[in-house]
Amino acid sequence: MKCYQAKTGELTRQWFTIDAEGQVVGRLAAQIASILMGKHRPTYTAHIDTGDFVIVTNVDKVIFSGNKWRDKVYQRYSGHPGGQKEEAAWKLFERRPDRILELAIQRMMPKSKMGRHMMDKLKLCVGPNHPHQAQRPIPLIPLSGRPAPAGALITVAASASKISGRAPRGEAAHVHAADASAE
Repeated sequence: MKCYQAKTGELTRQWFTIDAEGQVVGRLAAQIASILMGKHRPTYTAHIDTGDFVIVTNVDKVIFSGNKWRDKVYQRYSGHPGGQKEEAAWKLFERRPDRILELAIQRMMPKSKMGRHMMDKLKLCVGPNHPHQAQRPIPLIPLSGRPAPAGALITVAASASKISGRAPRGEAAHVHAADASAE
């Protein structure tokens, strides 16, 4: 039996886009971190960056559960005496709405040089438009349980074998929302 290990030159990176409107920050960040690390692929190798690019739109419309807008505090430290600053989540969100999701994802990534390289593949956009149309990103529906809009594409890796017989190796199968709900 042979074990497969991905090699740097043989990887093809895909572009995915996720709409963050109405999504809970932590759950969305966990899904995005998995894609950035490459854990959604069967060819995942721990010491190679096998992840894909992720474009997140509408980051200014994410939500927190409970009272986290009021209670959650973000800290930063300049390295100088007296340089520790604290900022409430709602204040940070008013100042930089993309920073909330970026910090949540960054804290789920590996704390190494490769983790910082993986974060470069994350593109956060305030509002519904993004400048990466030339890469033809594949739209993803977050796994939050909200219903898919009619005609929207759902990228399915696990259930693709049920629908189309077999998913292509290294690629996700695309199914219309009406076809996926017919099962």
